[in-house]
Amino acid sequence: MSRMVTAPGSAREYETIYILKPDVDAESADKVGQRLQEVVTRENGKLTKVELWGRRRLAYDIAKHKRGVYVYLKYLGDGRVVAEVERNLRLSDGVLKYQTVLVGNDIELGKVEVQTDDVKFERLELPPVEEDREDSRERQLGLIEPEKAPRQEYDAEEGELDAEAAPEEEEG
Repeated sequence: MSRMVTAPGSAREYETIYILKPDVDAESADKVGQRLQEVVTRENGKLTKVELWGRRRLAYDIAKHKRGVYVYLKYLGDGRVVAEVERNLRLSDGVLKYQTVLVGNDIELGKVEVQTDDVKFERLELPPVEEDREDSRERQLGLIEPEKAPRQEYDAEEGELDAEAAPEEEEG
């Protein structure tokens, strides 16, 4: 197997998205972020972008969770950086899933400028998890079919709803 060689003074660019449990507290999320920042630096990598995407619906349930808190990282480095980032994510209790993608090769380290705000892990501030109302936003947007009312038969001769299909309250 041939190994990709990166030119001296350059690195590969990676994106990692990881998903935290929906009920994760701010301290736990901060710990994961700080740990990853340390790992990238220790492995001679360079963090270039960090974005907190917030709590979102998962495409499918993961460990019985319907939602997760998404965090996006972009960084420069080599395979060792990726291996360490993923190892730390695997060992973190609050992480449901993660994925890393190689975005670019031979990125010249000297030409990459990073704004400090771009690589700052935001403090996680989310409303409490409301699992029973999880799809209300999706329902408002028309992404989920509304529940249908029980079907009532219309009697054309009488010009009213069929009494059997729609029972009325008895008087008395």
